[in-house]
Amino acid sequence: MRHQAIPHTSVQRLRTAKEVTTPDTFLTVEQAAERLGTGVRFIRRLIQERRIGYAKFGKHVRIADSVLAAYIAASTVPTLRDARSRFGKAA
Repeated sequence: MRHQAIPHTSVQRLRTAKEVTTPDTFLTVEQAAERLGTGVRFIRRLIQERRIGYAKFGKHVRIADSVLAAYIAASTVPTLRDARSRFGKAA
């Protein structure tokens, strides 16, 4: 049996896959809607418009908990107090 060299990029992919220690929880569309306090239709529209990442397992659509948390963080509007705190300070 002859051994073939593994390309450098695939070795990097294996390392990053092994480094993941916490498995991500996948939510159904209904669970994601409940977590955001919205309707299922809103979540499906986010998926259709590719505004949120998702995974398809056969015909089932799932949203990773980390993706939902990142969407919430990106959609959060800072308060005026936080926005004003950046101004008026000397570097």
